[in-house]
This record gives sequence, structure tokens and C-alpha cells, in this order.
Amino acid sequence: MPHAASPTARLRSALSAPAAAPLGVLAAGAVAALYLYGTDPHEPGHALPGCPFRFATGLLCPACGGTRMVYDLMHGQYVMAWHDNGALLLAAPFALALLGRWAYEGLRGRRWSPPIGGRGAAAILVGALVWAVLRNAL
Repeated sequence: MPHAASPTARLRSALSAPAAAPLGVLAAGAVAALYLYGTDPHEPGHALPGCPFRFATGLLCPACGGTRMVYDLMHGQYVMAWHDNGALLLAAPFALALLGRWAYEGLRGRRWSPPIGGRGAAAILVGALVWAVLRNAL
């Protein structure tokens, strides 16, 4: 008689599957989007987290305004979304494409990570720093 795997072993196996992480990120994003759709981050009194960098320094980080930007996009307020964080708005399609590729490869049973080398990572970091400096100087 073959030995059945324990529930813990089955769970561990499922969580280590290549599709588990991207599907988890997509599910968390969907839940967050549902909450955000009905919660205006422009108004006080919501349970949305604030930016720890801004709390500590008083300065805007490169992603500050991202929650408001997503809310405005979901409600068709494209100009407001641009004013919330234009650089993040421009970067969002690339991030979504990477997430889509990660999920696609995971569902095909393959592990995948974006092919961003040292120069690409440095360019992203420099771009984020320049954006942070510019938006805090203006």
C-alpha cells in the first residue's frame, strides 16, 4: 500500500510550486484593489498605510502617491493619476508586464525572474533617485 503524503507535506509542495508566488501576488493585488476601489485615499479616515519614508523624513519617496494614482485610474481620473505620481504611472505597464510573465511562466511550471542585470538595476535605482530629488525640489 503506497504511503499517502501528510497534509503538511502537500501544503509545502503546493506553496513551493512555481505558480504559487505570482498567483499569491495577483490575489493580494485583487483584494487590495477591491478595498481601494471603495476607499478614497484622498480623504482621511481610512485603513490605508502611509509611507514610512515620508513619515520619517517628511520627503516624498519615488512611490509616494501610488495608492492615490491607482484609485484615480480605477475611477477614470487620468489627469489626477498623472498628478499623483507621473513616473510611477509610466512605469506601471512595465511592472504589470513583468507580473504577467512571472504568472505565465509559473502556470507553465517554470520558475522565472526578470532578466535585469547590474546595469538595469543601477538604471532603475538612479531613475528613482532622480525622480525623488526632482519631485521634492519642485
